[in-house]
Amino acid sequence: MREHDLPAPRRRGRGKSRFDDDDEPQFLKRGRAERPVLAEPGSDPDAQPDQPDRWSSWDQAVHGPEPHPDWLVTELAARDTELGVLKTGKEADVHLVRRAVPGTDRSCLLAVKRYRDPQHRLFHRDAGYLEGRRVRRSREMRAMTGRTAFGRQMIAGQWAAAEFAALARLWGIGAATGRITVPYPVQLIGTELMLEFVGDPEDGAAAPRLAQLRPEPAELRDLWTQLVDALVVLARAGYAHGDLSPYNLLVHRGRLVMIDLPQVVDVVANPQGPEFLARDVQVVGAWFAARGLPDEPDEVTGMLLREAGIR
Repeated sequence: MREHDLPAPRRRGRGKSRFDDDDEPQFLKRGRAERPVLAEPGSDPDAQPDQPDRWSSWDQAVHGPEPHPDWLVTELAARDTELGVLKTGKEADVHLVRRAVPGTDRSCLLAVKRYRDPQHRLFHRDAGYLEGRRVRRSREMRAMTGRTAFGRQMIAGQWAAAEFAALARLWGIGAATGRITVPYPVQLIGTELMLEFVGDPEDGAAAPRLAQLRPEPAELRDLWTQLVDALVVLARAGYAHGDLSPYNLLVHRGRLVMIDLPQVVDVVANPQGPEFLARDVQVVGAWFAARGLPDEPDEVTGMLLREAGIR
């Protein structure tokens, strides 16, 4: 099994996992003038990278699914330049990084999600997660359950690994069917997850969240259709997002993009799985209903449970 594969839904076991990371991006809180400033790629291919630059870590990482997108810079001569903070959350921060090959026009923007050091995390909802994602070594499991420093570090690493695996699987389904859109998972090293930047590559403006938009009726209906399609994809895979809201759905060039997936819930193995699925539908459905679409969460939830094979 490839390192980024997401295990098939288990028919036994208990567990739920949750993640709350929907603080507003910093530049949206403070106004458009605070948007990250994009630095030009370096012109001297022989110069050593300065802080906050670093050499590309591509050769040290677990990679996303192949074939890699054409826009992705994989050359080991590339440098990663920190451009600013896109988002702060209780468990992780998301930074904007340019990966560029000096002396060439090869560059791309990446969203780099860094799960916080255990001592600096502001929010903890790990108990259900540990039940659902056991590790094989008893010493490691005891450390995680006992919340030792080593155990907390392992938990942070598993959050990152879970999100990377979920994105890899869903990106593959989306590429094949067009029924779900998620950021391409570029690479994973420890607690650092590099993702496709969803937004304008020219000025570093992130795509707006659904919660920020006031769509016209036709666009609203189209976004709702896209959302239901995406939820069907998840349900057929045996999963619910687990923390879906208008704040972790982006809209980019007319497409609904689902983000923040470390807490994906196995709706079959987790006794509370159907409740998580129903809550996902209710929370986002309420946003659409408030803007004029019929409120039909029970009907949609029932359909998704059937797609998941529960009813």
